[in-house]
Amino acid sequence: MQSTAAALTMVRDDDFFLERWVQYYGGLFGPENCYVINHGNQDAVNRIAGDCNVMAIPGTSEKFDQRRWRLFNGLANGLRSYFKYVIVGDVDEYVVADPHLGLDLLGFLEKVPGRKILTPLGLEVMHRPMQEPDPIEGPILGPRRHVRVTYHYSKPCVLGFPGKVSRGGHYAEYDELNTPEALYLFHMKYCDTDQYSGVMDRRNATVAAAGARKEQTGIGGHWFAEERGDDKAMFDEFSTRPIVRGFDMSPYRRKMHDGWSERGNGLWHFPRGTYAHMHELPERFFGIV
Repeated sequence: MQSTAAALTMVRDDDFFLERWVQYYGGLFGPENCYVINHGNQDAVNRIAGDCNVMAIPGTSEKFDQRRWRLFNGLANGLRSYFKYVIVGDVDEYVVADPHLGLDLLGFLEKVPGRKILTPLGLEVMHRPMQEPDPIEGPILGPRRHVRVTYHYSKPCVLGFPGKVSRGGHYAEYDELNTPEALYLFHMKYCDTDQYSGVMDRRNATVAAAGARKEQTGIGGHWFAEERGDDKAMFDEFSTRPIVRGFDMSPYRRKMHDGWSERGNGLWHFPRGTYAHMHELPERFFGIV
């Protein structure tokens, strides 16, 4: 059992992403180093993540995100006593080392110095259905190859040093910004039109059944049907966005460092935001996730 890296997530009603999360992190770190919090003790989660460390918790919706990140911080802090790095995030987020290094993520983390918090550059994978009509039947990257840089998902999620992470995982109590050139966080929420709609349907049903109001949960408005919007119109718009040639990500990382400052309450940050344009992923990333 290696002690370089572990991965931690929470999941409910996301079988598609959990299968890929287990395949990716379990394949890299070993399933024994993967920790899955089963929100609501769902049978499907126990089945898919059965070789991982699964912890069941009640399916409580009230103050959901506050409770979730309090639990994440506590577990990650404990796991850091045993691992050099602990990766914490949602089940549709995957930290990837650029294959041009000749190393996978575990090999990368074995070589980098410890006792740091690392912030991968966030790349949001966005389905362009007019150009990518086929469904995803295996890996996501390849069938889906268009990404936009998003600072909202450039998260301090690779934890090797004490530093409480904020709700949502977007900020940390850590005043040093480490953005390795080869490290990316792929956010897959928008990777497939049908998959997105299915997840949103289940989330809308969950909060409706609980009778929860938005201010009670601390979660995003998209969980509530009245704030969801038109799925098809959103993805059709993705297909029209301009694509910038090349894959030089260094200017985006420089902008993060240029805007690095104290946010307040001990948290540090850089300006948030996304870009209208997209980049096409190089083929070396295909099939990784």
